[in-house]
Amino acid sequence: MSESSSSIDAIVDETNLGGDNGEVYIFQWLAANEKALQQASADDLKESQKPLVDALLKVITAPEPYPSPGRPIRQLVAQCFAQIYTKGDTRSLFDTVQALLKIPLDPKLVSKDGYRVAALYCIGELMKNFGSQIMSLMVETTTACLRLSRSSNANIVRYHAVVTLEKAISTAKRALTDSLQRDVIKQMRSALSDKSLPVIRATTGVLILLFPFGDSAKALPDVEQLVVICTKQLDSADQPTRIALAKLVAFVLASTQTDHVVLLPEPYKKSKKGESLSQAEDDEPTPPSQEVKRLLTPQEMLSQLATQFNKPNASRRIRIGIFDFYAALFKELGTAFVEANYALVVSHLMTEIVSHVRNTGARYDIVLVRTLVGLILRDLVGVRMLGEQAQISAIQELSKAYLKRWPAMMPGQTAPSPLVLTIALREVAGLLQQLGNAPVPVQDALVDPLTTLLTHPVHTVRVTAAWTLRRFCYSTPLRLPKVLLNLVELLQNDLAALITPAAPSDINNRVIGRAYGLAGLLSLIPQRPLYVSYDISASAFYIAVQLLKRAGEHDVKIAKVEIEVAWTLIASLMTLGPNFVRAHLPQLLVLWRNALPKPTTKDGLSGRNAGEWIFLLAVRENALRAIYCFLTHNSPILVTADVARRVTSLLTNALQFSAMFSSQRVVEEPQDSIPPPGGRGLSLVGMDALFKCRIFQCFSALGVSKVTESTQSSLLQSAITLFASLDGYSGSSVQAAIATSSGSFTSVWQSTDCYAYGVTDIEIKEDLSGKIVEGTSDWLNRDLIDASLDSMHNKPILRSWEYDPMILCLAQQPNTVGDEADTSPASTAAVNEAIRIFAELLPLQDLSSMTKTVNQLVEATASAKADKNSGRKAAVLVNSAVALVLALRRAATHPRQLAETLGHPQVSGPLAELLKAVLVDGDVLLRKAGSEAIGRLASLAGTNFLTSQIKTLVNEVVSNRDPYGRAGCALAFGSIYNYVGGLAAGPLLKTTVHVLMSLVNDPHPVVNFWALRALAQVIDAASLAYASYVPSTLGLLLRSYMLESHEPEGGTLNYVNMSGELPLYQALCQAIDAIITVVGPDIQESAKTRSLVLDLVHQFIREDDDGICVEAIRCVQHLLIFTPEHIDVPILVTQFRGYLGSTRRPLKLASINALYQLVQKDVMTISRLGGDQLVEELFAMLDDDSSVAGVRNVITSWLQQTVVFNPSAWIDLCQRIMSRTTASQQAGDAASKRNDLDDEGQSLSVDPSADGAGHGPTRSTARWRTQLYALQCLHEICVTVARSSRREHLDIAFAKAQGIALPRLLISRISDLIKIAFTASAAHVMEIRLEGLTVLRDVIEIFASSPDPDFEGALLLEQYQAPITAALTPAFAADSTPEILASAIKSCAVFVGSGVVKDVSRMGRILKLLTSALEQCQESSLLRLGDAIDLGPNASVMLRIAILSAWAELQIASRSQQYLVDIVQPYNKVLATQWIGSLRDYASIRAGTELLDDTSAGAVDSSHASLGKEVLLPYYRDAWSVILQAVTCAMEDGDPFIRVAMDGREPSDADASEKVNGSTEHPTTFFFVIFGLVFEALVTSSPDSGRQNVKNTVTALKALKCLVQNKYAGNAFRDVAIFEELVNLCYRMALTEPVTVQISLVETLASLAENVKTQSFSDGSSPPQTHCLRICAYILKRAINPRENMTQDSSTPLDRMRLINAGFDAFSTIATTCEAARGLDYCTVAVSLYNELLEDEISEVDLVGPTLQSLKKLLDSAPSSSSEKVKFEKIVHGILSACLVNIDAMRGREGPACRKKIKSNVLAAVLILTVLPPNVKISQPVIEHCCFSISQRLIDSDEMSITAAHCAKTLIIASIHGSPSLRQCAKLLLPGMIECIVKISATGPGETSEMQSQIVGEIFKAFTTLFTSTGEEQRPRLLGVLLPVMTLVLNPSRTPTPPLHTQTISQVLQFAASSPAAFKEVTGKLPNDMKEVLETSVRQALGGSKVNSTESHKPQISLRSF
Repeated sequence: MSESSSSIDAIVDETNLGGDNGEVYIFQWLAANEKALQQASADDLKESQKPLVDALLKVITAPEPYPSPGRPIRQLVAQCFAQIYTKGDTRSLFDTVQALLKIPLDPKLVSKDGYRVAALYCIGELMKNFGSQIMSLMVETTTACLRLSRSSNANIVRYHAVVTLEKAISTAKRALTDSLQRDVIKQMRSALSDKSLPVIRATTGVLILLFPFGDSAKALPDVEQLVVICTKQLDSADQPTRIALAKLVAFVLASTQTDHVVLLPEPYKKSKKGESLSQAEDDEPTPPSQEVKRLLTPQEMLSQLATQFNKPNASRRIRIGIFDFYAALFKELGTAFVEANYALVVSHLMTEIVSHVRNTGARYDIVLVRTLVGLILRDLVGVRMLGEQAQISAIQELSKAYLKRWPAMMPGQTAPSPLVLTIALREVAGLLQQLGNAPVPVQDALVDPLTTLLTHPVHTVRVTAAWTLRRFCYSTPLRLPKVLLNLVELLQNDLAALITPAAPSDINNRVIGRAYGLAGLLSLIPQRPLYVSYDISASAFYIAVQLLKRAGEHDVKIAKVEIEVAWTLIASLMTLGPNFVRAHLPQLLVLWRNALPKPTTKDGLSGRNAGEWIFLLAVRENALRAIYCFLTHNSPILVTADVARRVTSLLTNALQFSAMFSSQRVVEEPQDSIPPPGGRGLSLVGMDALFKCRIFQCFSALGVSKVTESTQSSLLQSAITLFASLDGYSGSSVQAAIATSSGSFTSVWQSTDCYAYGVTDIEIKEDLSGKIVEGTSDWLNRDLIDASLDSMHNKPILRSWEYDPMILCLAQQPNTVGDEADTSPASTAAVNEAIRIFAELLPLQDLSSMTKTVNQLVEATASAKADKNSGRKAAVLVNSAVALVLALRRAATHPRQLAETLGHPQVSGPLAELLKAVLVDGDVLLRKAGSEAIGRLASLAGTNFLTSQIKTLVNEVVSNRDPYGRAGCALAFGSIYNYVGGLAAGPLLKTTVHVLMSLVNDPHPVVNFWALRALAQVIDAASLAYASYVPSTLGLLLRSYMLESHEPEGGTLNYVNMSGELPLYQALCQAIDAIITVVGPDIQESAKTRSLVLDLVHQFIREDDDGICVEAIRCVQHLLIFTPEHIDVPILVTQFRGYLGSTRRPLKLASINALYQLVQKDVMTISRLGGDQLVEELFAMLDDDSSVAGVRNVITSWLQQTVVFNPSAWIDLCQRIMSRTTASQQAGDAASKRNDLDDEGQSLSVDPSADGAGHGPTRSTARWRTQLYALQCLHEICVTVARSSRREHLDIAFAKAQGIALPRLLISRISDLIKIAFTASAAHVMEIRLEGLTVLRDVIEIFASSPDPDFEGALLLEQYQAPITAALTPAFAADSTPEILASAIKSCAVFVGSGVVKDVSRMGRILKLLTSALEQCQESSLLRLGDAIDLGPNASVMLRIAILSAWAELQIASRSQQYLVDIVQPYNKVLATQWIGSLRDYASIRAGTELLDDTSAGAVDSSHASLGKEVLLPYYRDAWSVILQAVTCAMEDGDPFIRVAMDGREPSDADASEKVNGSTEHPTTFFFVIFGLVFEALVTSSPDSGRQNVKNTVTALKALKCLVQNKYAGNAFRDVAIFEELVNLCYRMALTEPVTVQISLVETLASLAENVKTQSFSDGSSPPQTHCLRICAYILKRAINPRENMTQDSSTPLDRMRLINAGFDAFSTIATTCEAARGLDYCTVAVSLYNELLEDEISEVDLVGPTLQSLKKLLDSAPSSSSEKVKFEKIVHGILSACLVNIDAMRGREGPACRKKIKSNVLAAVLILTVLPPNVKISQPVIEHCCFSISQRLIDSDEMSITAAHCAKTLIIASIHGSPSLRQCAKLLLPGMIECIVKISATGPGETSEMQSQIVGEIFKAFTTLFTSTGEEQRPRLLGVLLPVMTLVLNPSRTPTPPLHTQTISQVLQFAASSPAAFKEVTGKLPNDMKEVLETSVRQALGGSKVNSTESHKPQISLRSF
């Protein structure tokens, strides 16, 4: 990756070592040598090896001027040594290592740790690579390392000594003596308890290599001892150390699971009585007994960790760290172990962790354990380790072992505890989301226990069960309706029992639990609308309203339950959206008003107890829950100004009630605070907090801008009080004061009471680098599981589902599960919402209000009272910082003028003081928040504020030596520059850079890490302005890389223990990446910069740390953009492939990202390097772990770019994946033993449940999502190849003709594609079946017209009819979903309409499916397609739409496929009604009215039709255009049934024979319905919205063309308003629509004019058809003159020609509908428009030639009356004169445009003269001028002369047979024609062109016409003119005879034959020379023919005379 070096340079130029660049020189010298050594051979090394080794040794030992051998130098030296001894002579290896061993032990170098570390590193690398060759040095090396690892040495030396020891042991462990090994083990064990964390990390690696320690008797104690030691270290360990300890513990514990042989003690054998000793000795010796066993059982192994976790004195850090151990252990044991022992793992976690008494006490401990176990079970085991089969087994195991065991039915049975059930339910929900499509065994295992668990006495279990049931029904929608009905019935029964005296004790819990379950499922309906009838939602709403009405009649306990159930149901029903809520909104507003009355003075004075207050708060909170859901799911449609005002009033009442309650200071009695059994356990304080939270949520959802200023002020006051004052603290003030005074308070983040002094748990998620690898969100590039576990150390508040049951009432995204749905405890949630409402309100305040608010916030944070409560003070500071950041972020989205109020000095001043205190805090969250807030504030405030802040920060850096303060200032510098922007902050760049550079040099890890990250921010923000600082910055970065103090293991003990979690080298990489982007393409210009950057990146990518490698890979990605030629792509690809298969997840994700870029940039190189194998690896990775993001992008991009060249290879790959089975398939087959194969299925030779490679359990499996993706790839293959227009893929004969190999082509794989589609169609996963149908449809559409190469006239797909039928059949099985049925119907229609099979009798089952489906559409009941039954009403209507759409496609296709007429015709009667009915239904939905009736659409849930409409609208929207097109086709064909259906009548057979009346007085019944749809489509069409929109517009115009006919429209257009609207629309379309649309528009206008020709407007205005005429004329003008056309469209010249012709046709048609008196006027307009076309000089394409037909139609018929005839003659003379003027205007001009114009006008003039009726007179001068122009063109030498010759011929013919006026044309044209022939005859021999031959031919035709029309007496005179001219062309002496000669003599002979006398007379008078030529030519012609006929009989005779 560095600049290439041609040779090895063994000499260091010491003159370059002085000054600042010495480090750069030595670094680049080493990098160049390392690169050269990689490319060198053994021969190249011979000469230079010794001097190079000496130079390398000198580099790491020599004093100044050589730089200290820092990290990159020692790494490069070691790499050079490794290359030298790998390729060169190894004899000096021993000496080199010995020389290196002396350096660290040299007493002179005790103070120079850099040299000792460099030597140790080089020894380690050499031992790692060549340890087996120099084992004799192992003892010496080990001794030295042990000595140097003692605590008397520096940390960095100790660390590297241990690392070197590890590397040596890895290759030369055998050379260790037993005693030395014991010493190593002893010292390493001791080092595990060392104070230096890097030493501990290094020690773990050594112990892993040495374990087991040899003595098998002590193996178990060794395991236990190591686990205990490692556990103790967790309390003080940082995250990298925890990971290292976890790896050690995992290795040690995993080793207990390996089998080893144990010798059994031999039993003592007594000799039998009477048996002599000798006999006993003679017996054969028996071998000692053995058994294979494990050191520990899996249960015992896991118990080792559980024991440590459950110790009473284990701190939170230790307990979380132990879960790092669990994670590492399961990774070490591997997927196979975890899958095999899943039940045991879960049992262990449930029994020994979750249920242990240590973990069931405090609320925090319970949720902590639940979260930790969830991380292991869900994120690690569930997502990354379990295959699909294992996931299914896991769900069954969890159900059997836990869910089904509650409640305990039998005596002696013990039900699982609530804690265990909660975790089991959460894991089942996660597994269901992963599976996506639960197979039948899973469904059976879950449906009953989940429903039962809704009635559990514990609130947490109920909520979790409801969420899991919701997830279950989402993944298995076919179960949803039954579960819903069951729950409604059970709830109604329980509600009835609730008010009876004999109600069971748990009735309250049962009712609430079932309400939660029902609410969760009701909120699922919008996502699964086709499966549910809306009657259920109506029932639920009725139940809720009745409960609210009767609640006042019951006891408080019962009423509280009823009210919660009612509002929970209403809240969930709000997710159904405006169409459901609109009808109930008035009733809801009344109910809300009753629930949230305005508080009175009496309420404040009443002496209520705590229980009553809880009831009042709960009632209001429940009502607010419904309001919040209403606002969330129905805004802005239903939240009108009036509704918003009324809701605001209700919320204000709630806010006042909350304030009144707070002022009461109600004290909860101890007995009141005890939660009722099974209740939510919310105390009075908790209920108050939840109530406030809900108020804030509702205001936020409503939009604070809609709230009055007084209410905004109250809200702000309430929010600040809650999150930033002592009054908002709800904990024990006494305990807080004791903690403060005793000093026991450390940090709010270490609290364990789930409240943490009221601190928020909102995370400020804004990564400073802004560069996060796709699929990860950790800012330190760690594995997400490791990062999640690490974050638990600082989480005092843990979220969970049960804190807020409202999550069940919200329409979550389908993929929301787990943490995304977790909610905060009530007290924390209230703080969070207070902060959010504050952030929304603050930017909207005016200056005075904002100043007051900010001052209040500042005072709250600096309150003297808070000193007594340090915890609350810290929490207030965090809350305030977070609130300000969110407020400033929100301000950035407001208009600048509004946001700048925050920048006013009165506001920014106090804020800056507050943020300064935040910045210098030791809490990293506060520093991040403070720096961002200052940056955003500086962007809003003025320059003065910016300057003062920079000055303040500089002073702070100079004066404040506190590292946290300095780090905060560094962050602030970066943030200010980032948000203010490079332009505004430009003058401060120098100061900023210098300060940050000085802070980067600070040895404190906190300072230099954050300073470097800030510097990267500044570089990014400054962009090109930073270019001048690049060299100095690169030098700084290299020095930082060199510095010992900046190494993770360098510096004092305090520093090294701190730097593990502050990875400086990652920040270094980010800064380099920023420099690369700043320099950009200029990096190619500067070799020095490029070389240094490449070398640095090369070193970073070879670091062991994953995070550094990830950042280096990002650098490489940018280098690939700016300097690709300096990157070694093959090595990179190899490296990335290595990462893809590794367990290092961050590297894996980064590599995928980089590969995606490489594939997009140069896919051919990647294909060459990786080939099919790399794609298979990517597919394998996708299958192994579907959570790895980005893989699909790589494969898809690769496929799209390469599939055209070899689709077959991609199909092979997809076929291999599809040939595997899925876990769902296995489970489903095992459960049902289904077999969908029929006779047609057998034709495929495919078994959907078996693999071609083998049967049974050995068959490989694939995840169903992988198979789905493979099918999507197949679809992409088909689509991409079809779009490529490469014919060889679709035509075998063509491919063979081109010599292309067939196996690579797509057409050769048709059978495989159909097989794959069939395999998919038999799958149990609905998504796969759906995609399989898509692939099948692709095959039919693409190959429908492909010919069969073996059978003439046959199509290739004919032989595949049976397999295609077989693939379609399973789609109609009983378990099919509506989506599959609809897709299958469409596929059937595609096949029938494709033309593959044209014989109706051979279409078989496919056509039968279509016809039976259509017949069912006639019935009003629910559909039953195939075996699919129980289709809901919405599904039935959707399928009806699909069926009608499919038949509409057939109707449209029947225009081009004649055989389809026979298929569609018998069903015309049915189709007419259904099509018109569906269009009517669509119109009613669009209009928002009720359906007119249910005859055509079926029952659409009439009780809640509006809901059904919302669901069905997308299906109607997709289908209506096709149906409209089919109706249009039927109208054009004059189908009588359509006319009857349009009239609202049911067509009968009698209608078929009746002739449709040509006109009607009134519009048909449904005219306005269809007209409205068409009109709306045309109004809303946009010309720039794509091809499909243009197609729809054309369809609508064609429909309109038919609709406006009298038989449909009647007198509809007598209504002036309707007609004017339509005309205005046409005007607009004429202005904006593309040419293709305007063609249909003019045709529609013509049809409209026909309709309105008999109508007139009462106001006396011009006739209606004149509007049509104007629009038509305007369109023509724009089409003719391109300059007039301002719209840009993709129309072709052919489209313009079509439009001009269509426009003139329409114009003529419209003109005929106008009054006859104006006919000639309109003709004049049309002719003048055409004249513009004749004048055109701009168009490059000839538009006149193809449109002359239009001119002909305009002049075809002349008027009969004499006065009009005169006008007509004037028009004709006008256009003729214009043509002649246009021709004359081109005189003297040259060029294609001129020639085109002349040609066009000549043709037009001739056309006019020839088409005129004989009775039209034409003036002689015009004819003379025209003939003169033609004659002039005849003698031109260009291609115009051929046109002129043709015109001359045409005029001569017309002059004889046409108008008398033209009779003189022959006289006028003859001289010109003769001159033309004379000119051609003057051409030299052999120079005549083909064009000249054509000209002569045309003239001869004119001569012939003239000759034959002349009387016999005049023929000699005519021949006397023609014959001499023709003789000039003859050339008898030329051999071979020229074509012109042959042509002429043929004509001469023709004249001679037709008039011999005249011919003889003329020839006799010819001059002798001419006569001789003529005679010779004739003799040759006649003799030649005679010779040819008698050649074989006699010799040739020369004729000499006539």
